[in-house]
Amino acid sequence: MEGKRILDAVTSPADLKLLTNEELGILADEIRGEIIDVTSRTGGHVASSLGAVEIILAVHSMIDCPHDRFVFDVGHQAYAHKLVTGRLKEFATLRQYGGLSGFPKPSESPCDVHPSGHASDSLSVAYGLAMARDMAGGDEKVVALIGDAALSGGMAFEALNSIGQTQTPMVIILNDNEMSISRNVGALMKHLGALRTSSQYRETRDTLQARLEHTGPAGKALVNLGRNVKESMKQFVIPRTMIFEQLGILCTAPVDGHDIGALREILGTALSANVPVLVHVVTRKGAGYLPAERNSEKFHGVSAFDPLTGEMKKKAGGAPSYTDVFGQALVREARADERIVAITAAMKGGTGLGAFAKEFPKRFIDAGIAEEHAVGMASGLAVGGRKPVCAIYSTFLQRAVDQMIIDCALPNLDVVFAIDRAGIVGEDGPTHHGMFDLVYTRMVPNMRVLAPSDEAELASALHTALALGGPFAIRYPRGSAVGVPVPDEPEVFEVGRAVVRREGADAAILAFGSMVKRALDAAELLAADGVQARVVDMRWAKPLDAEAIRAAAATGCVVTVEDGVIEGGAGEGVLAQLSRDGLTPRTATLGIDDRYVHQGKPDLLMHDLGLDAEGIAAAVRAHRG
Repeated sequence: MEGKRILDAVTSPADLKLLTNEELGILADEIRGEIIDVTSRTGGHVASSLGAVEIILAVHSMIDCPHDRFVFDVGHQAYAHKLVTGRLKEFATLRQYGGLSGFPKPSESPCDVHPSGHASDSLSVAYGLAMARDMAGGDEKVVALIGDAALSGGMAFEALNSIGQTQTPMVIILNDNEMSISRNVGALMKHLGALRTSSQYRETRDTLQARLEHTGPAGKALVNLGRNVKESMKQFVIPRTMIFEQLGILCTAPVDGHDIGALREILGTALSANVPVLVHVVTRKGAGYLPAERNSEKFHGVSAFDPLTGEMKKKAGGAPSYTDVFGQALVREARADERIVAITAAMKGGTGLGAFAKEFPKRFIDAGIAEEHAVGMASGLAVGGRKPVCAIYSTFLQRAVDQMIIDCALPNLDVVFAIDRAGIVGEDGPTHHGMFDLVYTRMVPNMRVLAPSDEAELASALHTALALGGPFAIRYPRGSAVGVPVPDEPEVFEVGRAVVRREGADAAILAFGSMVKRALDAAELLAADGVQARVVDMRWAKPLDAEAIRAAAATGCVVTVEDGVIEGGAGEGVLAQLSRDGLTPRTATLGIDDRYVHQGKPDLLMHDLGLDAEGIAAAVRAHRG
């Protein structure tokens, strides 16, 4: 029937076993069309998912999910996986409120092994599954898909060390596309480049081995110098390509990641091995969609776009993003102080550091997907007299809390943490919401924490942190700023001093960061009911303004509002201050209660959390008595 797709007949991974290589290739094209069609309306991680289609089809055609385990790293490349595991009809709801997650999610399907969303953890998870299988005497195949950028994370190397040591059978698919979000950096990427350009290294090794063994005692002696024949050839002929095998993991020669037949053939061999095998697959990020191939960084994570041209559908005009404001402010600061160094973890564009990198290339460092290393390096730069600014998303900085505490704050070093995507981020869901940074920064001795409420405050917050020195955290949300002008000469904030944005004697709303605007809107709603609420821009999450808190208590009702978890958050800090002062006003702490928040438009999620103007106003009414 005209218009009938193979994809429409696929209801489970088992169906793929009935298809020929040619039919799987047709299916790959259909899946790409579905991904482009849906994400052009919903947004999403386009380039990564397009690049991994053939890998996913090949794996699912060779294993039996959910009995066998297919573990994704990061998970943003898993759209094809969702489409062939029974979720085609729901795919149009991708990343939408109440719809499919943009990442693997065990509650959606038994084929989703774990809720991946952060890089470099797949090998540890897969290794644990393989060990559990062996302990139980099971026969499950375990396959982990990891990108070359994620492989640079320290956690991945820790897993490789264990996998190689125990020789636990499992298959690691290295998706080598030379990209994370920004282009990959580091020595490992050069190593993988050598592997890509030396695709015949294994054949060369075996040929030379055979020749040496036939040249008499001298040749055999050379072969036997290593632990065995293969080891000696690795050491004497092509040592630079053998990092994985030196860890004890058999590594294949690079294979074309868009050749279904070649992938299935090599996977069949790898899956039958009784040792760990790394299958090196070379792909193109954005494969099959020219706009994404030409600009894979732009299409890593996108909003709605025109599928014909690839142009993003953006609202005309409006305020700049907080990310752009931060990037511009840092450039201005760096022009005035040559000690400033910018650090990011594979997110140059995402953190607004493109202009900085262009103007100050020698003072810009991309550490790759290695947040712990980035923060540890920042401490060394600070000891060496530099003023490092670490621009990292809130959810990813969680991985470097130890380095923040021990390497930076304990010695009281001049390190600034520019925490982007703080609070609710929207469609990327629970693995990406910046829910925890107010807790993990406020708990650290010597750390001072600023939560600017608009773009002008953000510029001044950065100026304050660089001027005062010591460890500083500045948190700001994703998306457009408020629309106020950024001062040419930012101010240095008085430490621990809040700002009253609206006077009122009937109640006080103490708001942090982006919640100030919502608190002001709530005050307008309350005023219509005859309730005059004071709105305080707390500005500092640490140290808190004790005087402003005492003044708020005089109204008889204090409501704190933050876009982070309540447990251990800034609101609980306010309650602790009230207790120390022996003050007992009626109180409420608004924020994210003890749960994870799913995906959806931020305004919808904030309404559910009671953190929009209506929710804040309702809390004030309820607690005034």
